Amino acid sequence: MMTTETSVDALPGVGAAKLSRLEKLGIRTLGDLLLHAPRKYEDRTAFARIGDLQPGENATVCGEVVTMGLKSFRGRGKSLFEMVLDDGSGRLFCRWWNAPYMKRQFKQGERILANGRCKTGNPLTMDHPDVEAQGDADESEVHLGRIVPFYPLTEGITQRWLRKRVWDALEEMTFGSEPDWIGWLEKGFFLTHEEAIRQLHFPDSLEKTSDARERLAFEELITLQIQLRERRVRLSKLGAAPEIHADDRLNREFLKRLPFDLTGSQKEVLKEVRDDMESKIPMRRLLQGDVGSGKTVVAVCSMLMVLECGKTAVLMAPTEILAMQHFETLSTWMEPLGIRVNLFTGSMKSDLSQPGQEGLALEGGKARLPDIYVGTHALLEEGVDVGELGLVIIDEQHKFGVAQREALVRKGRYPHLLIMTATPIPRTLGLTLYGDLDVSVISELPAGRGEVRTFVRGRERMPKVIQFVKEKLEEGRQAYFVYPRVEDTGQDDVKAVTGEFEQLAEAFAPHPVGLLHGRLKSEDKEAVMARFKQGDLKVLVATTVIEVGVDVPNATIMVVEDAERFGLAQLHQLRGRIGRGSHEGWMILIAQAKTEDSIQRLEVMCRTSDGFEIAEEDLRLRGPGEMLGRSQSGLPPFRFADLVAHRPLMELARTTARTFVG
Repeated sequence: MMTTETSVDALPGVGAAKLSRLEKLGIRTLGDLLLHAPRKYEDRTAFARIGDLQPGENATVCGEVVTMGLKSFRGRGKSLFEMVLDDGSGRLFCRWWNAPYMKRQFKQGERILANGRCKTGNPLTMDHPDVEAQGDADESEVHLGRIVPFYPLTEGITQRWLRKRVWDALEEMTFGSEPDWIGWLEKGFFLTHEEAIRQLHFPDSLEKTSDARERLAFEELITLQIQLRERRVRLSKLGAAPEIHADDRLNREFLKRLPFDLTGSQKEVLKEVRDDMESKIPMRRLLQGDVGSGKTVVAVCSMLMVLECGKTAVLMAPTEILAMQHFETLSTWMEPLGIRVNLFTGSMKSDLSQPGQEGLALEGGKARLPDIYVGTHALLEEGVDVGELGLVIIDEQHKFGVAQREALVRKGRYPHLLIMTATPIPRTLGLTLYGDLDVSVISELPAGRGEVRTFVRGRERMPKVIQFVKEKLEEGRQAYFVYPRVEDTGQDDVKAVTGEFEQLAEAFAPHPVGLLHGRLKSEDKEAVMARFKQGDLKVLVATTVIEVGVDVPNATIMVVEDAERFGLAQLHQLRGRIGRGSHEGWMILIAQAKTEDSIQRLEVMCRTSDGFEIAEEDLRLRGPGEMLGRSQSGLPPFRFADLVAHRPLMELARTTARTFVG
């Protein structure tokens, strides 16, 4: 009996050499083979007559090889293999450029199937058609008279050979029973698993292939959602989180000192956080808010609730610049309340044993960080004792791995967790990446912010852009110039921050210009940022190191060079660095966009400032892998599920998993 776990070499014709080649396609078991999806299908229920073919028509024909040969062009390094097929009604010339190996694959007198687009000419031709020998009569039911699959291949594996192996596997396979979750769906909603696999490879109709892929996509999505739901249920049973019942004395004092009122959206999120933290079940909440929506204020209010109950709170940021920004902001807000804020980053490690570290106490040789403490991933170090941890807040979660998040949480006894992000996450990605979290959204922006307008300009307009920035500097404003690279690679004309710095410093003289990128030492980064924030530097030439956490209200202009090389979500994040005060802001995207997709993407930035709309468009145009980065995306390796096309399936999978798991 063969099952999905049976090694693929149990099939006839799969020896050691073929097994090695199949492994390059990720095929080791029969289950892998049956989930190796066809890339296209060809209707071989009827063949076209060569004599009836019309130029421009896509067709499949079956004919005998009457002649073939290889022509080489001396001095050009090119070749042309030509094969003539005859089916009794006419002749078709099949041609392949620079494919001399083709002459070894066919023989004169052999019957050949060819599929492709006919070209105008006399004689009628097909360039680079898909071709296949008709083969033995006993295999004809696999390759003829049906809708036939075509698979992704590797060297040494042909379509005909692989198709027969799939056919044999389906003949010998014993499929198990349907999964338990199927009972929670409306009867007949999907094909059965076995039927989906059979229709995927050898469908009764092309419509059936869509039904098959939908069932298999749902399997992937619900498997993920069940795992996420089970993780959440396990967490609720591990142990009790500290119950936070705050009387809000600290929050009343804090909010009274703010120069603005909370928005309705901020108040609603705080209520959700309060309800979570009053429970014994550890809070696991994702807080999404567009750039400048006031997430930090919500984070501080959440911390103060915890401090009132005698527990400590942690805020972890992905970079030292952002950690320093949070430290400075929180210190300003907390000092009047008599609350100490502590900073701990990687660059502080060597100084732990030395006196004079502000806000840092040593107990038993370990770093003891009471009250509120802010830091980078250095907070995960073994020597950092976080005390009675009540709340962990992680800023810009997408910059961290899941393992880092869990490592910080494990430092406490099931503390509450609040994850913040200013990177708007499309709903389908949110359900996939953070399906085990509850989601809150701050949908309003505080009043009094300046409007930011966005424009796309070609490189030839750069002199006018420089002049415009000069005028704004004369008015007292500040500007960012952002580049995709630190250094010029010499392989293309993409601009780099180090190469442009001197030219910009000269162009804007006597206004001081600063340089900031990720390869600078921590103390140098902090010094540059401090000078820019204080207004000593008027222009900051930087990489995307300024993407998050940089808050300079007087900076109202941002020029991004080679803007087409940035993702939309990243451009939106960068745009959030300007317009943080009451002055109007300008974002100018300098681009060499030549493709329609590039132009379309950048036009989205001009059309809307809604981060969630931008994120959805980014997902649609680039897909999740490119949008997030494969290695850091956290996405499972879907074969069938498409997070853009299958959003309704994702919603159904999540609903079903919640009902099924409980």
